[in-house]
This record gives sequence, structure tokens and C-alpha cells, in this order.
Amino acid sequence: MERRDFRDQISRNKRKSVFLMIVVFLVIVILGYVISFAFDPGYFFVIMILASLISILYVWISYYNSDKIAIASVGAKKADRIKHRQFYSLVEGLTIASGLPMPKLYVMKSNQINAFASGRDPKHAVVCVTEGALEKLDKNELEGVLAHELGHISNYDIRYMTLVAVMVGMVSIISQIFLRSLWFRSGDRGDNKAQMIFMLIGIVLAIVAPIVVYFVQMSISRKREYVADASAVQFTRYPQGLIGALEKIKSDHAPPEKKISKAVAPLFISSPFKNLGSTHPPLEKRIEVLKRM
Repeated sequence: MERRDFRDQISRNKRKSVFLMIVVFLVIVILGYVISFAFDPGYFFVIMILASLISILYVWISYYNSDKIAIASVGAKKADRIKHRQFYSLVEGLTIASGLPMPKLYVMKSNQINAFASGRDPKHAVVCVTEGALEKLDKNELEGVLAHELGHISNYDIRYMTLVAVMVGMVSIISQIFLRSLWFRSGDRGDNKAQMIFMLIGIVLAIVAPIVVYFVQMSISRKREYVADASAVQFTRYPQGLIGALEKIKSDHAPPEKKISKAVAPLFISSPFKNLGSTHPPLEKRIEVLKRM
């Protein structure tokens, strides 16, 4: 089996994430280019302003309150230093190893083995684990899971995914405004043949582009999971801990979570709905990659 350095794994997946972001940006440019030919260029300028303002305002509010929203949505409670002594001890040790500030720690009621991190930057971060994770994982496995979550914090994944969400939101809003505006042009007979062709291309792109960028967004999310796994190895220097945790998650028979919002689900180390999910790589693949480190 070919060995892979965790540093190579981190840099490789970060490059792939950047490439995928460029793909989303190109979709915005191409969509705008076609619309500017289908309509007056000034019309597209207005669309861009509206799309930017709406998507940035919505995501910015979510971004600055991401930790509070995530914790409230799952009904988590602040971890008790005495009752959850090992939880605090492991995170404190990992923050020393990673150079990160101490995040706020929370525990959520669930029999599943799961955890997530949120917050706009390391100074405003939270780490939440399920009761099932604290009960079913041994010390090394729990440390691997917590190191994975600190990896997300260290790599500014919330900020990164927020930027992606803004770009994806812009594509969706631009497409919707363009398609809805066609109703107001139904009686316009002054369009020349070239405009009609660009309008047809624009309609196709407006329908397809949101679907394409959605899958690109999910692909970026999967890449960030691999980066966080590699970061966990970097912090602990012991991949077997996270491997053991992922194997237990794979064989865990706790029922799927119903109370968790689909908007929060991508934050978890594994899909809480008990399916692979488009936001998470298969556990088997993640274990295989970790075994090569």
C-alpha cells in the first residue's frame, strides 16, 4: 500500500477545493455573459447587484451567528467540566498541539457517535459531541474525532464554505431573476435572431447552472472532510484513533436523527441521517485514505 504524508493530503485537497471554487466563479461569469447578450448589458448589471446584496446579506448574518445557530438547532447544552472531564482534557491537549485557542464545548443528546464544529474563526469556535460519542468511543478514538473537528476550525472551513455559499447563492438568484423576467418580455417582438439564440442558451444555463454548482458545493464539502481527517493525523500523529472511531460510526446501530436540520447536517463528522449523503465521503474511503498515512 502506497504511504501518503498527511501534509500532501491536506495540500492536495485544498488545491482541489480552490479549483472547484474557480468552477463556480466561471459558471457565474458564463451565465452573466450570456444574459448580457440576451438582454441589455445594463440589465445584467442590475441583476448582479441584487443577487450579490441578497446572497451576501443572508449568508453574512448566518456566518456571524453560525456557532449560536448550530448549537441551538440541535438543542446542545454546555459541557460540564466535572462530568465531561475527559472531553475537556482531550480538547485542551489538542489545542496545545495545534496552537488553537480553546473552543466552547457542548454536548447534545443523541445515541449516535457524532460531532461537529462551528464558528466563524478559531476565536469564536464551538465543538459539540453527542452523548453516544462520549459513551461508545475510547480515549484515542474520541481524541481522533475531536482532532478532526479542530481541523475544521484550523482550516477556517466555516469561512471557506460561507464564501462558497455566497457564490452558489448568487448563481441561484441570478438564474431565478432571469427566468422570472422572461414573463415580462413575452410581448416584446423586437428581439433579433442573435438575441433569441442567447436567450435560449440563457434559459438552459439558468436551469442547469444551479444544479451544477450545487454538486460542486457538495464536492467541496467532501474535500474539506478529507482535509480535516488529515489535520487530525497532524495533531495527534496517530491515525488509528480516528480510524477506530470511523469504523465504530460505520457499525453503529443508533437510529437516524430526525430533529437535526439538513442545513446543519454537513457540519457533522458523519451524516446524522445514516446515509452517505452528498456532503460526506463514504466512511470506507476515508478509512482507506487514513490507513495510508
